[in-house]
Amino acid sequence: MEKDKDGAKPSQRPIWSGSITIGLVNVPVKLYTMIRDQAFSFRLLHKDDGQPLKYERVCIKDDKVVDWADTVKGYEIRKDEFLVFKKEELDAIRPESDTRIRLDKFVSLLSIDPVYFDKSYILVPDRSEDAYSLMKTIIAQLGKAGMGKVTMRTKEYPVVVYEYRGALILTTLRYANEVVDPGGMEELSQLKKPGKNEMELAEKIIKDLSGEFDIREYRDGYREKMEKLIETKMKGEVVVAQVPKKEEVKELMVALQETIKRLKK
Repeated sequence: MEKDKDGAKPSQRPIWSGSITIGLVNVPVKLYTMIRDQAFSFRLLHKDDGQPLKYERVCIKDDKVVDWADTVKGYEIRKDEFLVFKKEELDAIRPESDTRIRLDKFVSLLSIDPVYFDKSYILVPDRSEDAYSLMKTIIAQLGKAGMGKVTMRTKEYPVVVYEYRGALILTTLRYANEVVDPGGMEELSQLKKPGKNEMELAEKIIKDLSGEFDIREYRDGYREKMEKLIETKMKGEVVVAQVPKKEEVKELMVALQETIKRLKK
């Protein structure tokens, strides 16, 4: 796996291994992380001495720290009332998809509403190069994506498997009951129809700003500022915080007209 010059560095270790199955066809694969969160991770420190704080499992009844060995999993059925589960009980109901991705349907990738997309992973062959290559080639040729399920950690996900840049990609999906239907929002049902003049100006702005999708045009400005701030503080230099000015909120028609004037410059 080589590093994409515009992408994150590939992972060296798979996070999951198993098989893709289509009927009696079995394709052993390994799963690698594809999405890398580049956000900065801060530690919470004690203000007085600058030392990290640690979190402990404290029982709310006796206010004592509890060791991991003395913990169990519980599900709250009513306020402060729990059902306790043994590890064996939870292990017994883990589905078969824990070790396999069973594809039971093929659809057009474009037919999947993007709101259901969760997280993507790279699938690579695990001593199954011929079967992997066949599957990758045929679904790309037909423009299809396989749908099925997989279990990772403690959750079973619906997934879609498709070809992307010469590889098979697995993307976990959200269940229907995990996505809120915006049609049920009262505020949206009360929206008024826009006026003709506003529509014409808004249409012109969007047409003037239209172009081709290229994610490389967007850079993480906060990360770049954070890296500069770290470098400055490591040099021992004084940092003067500058609070950004708040933009003036303009009346809609005025904002549309001024936006068009700015685009002409």
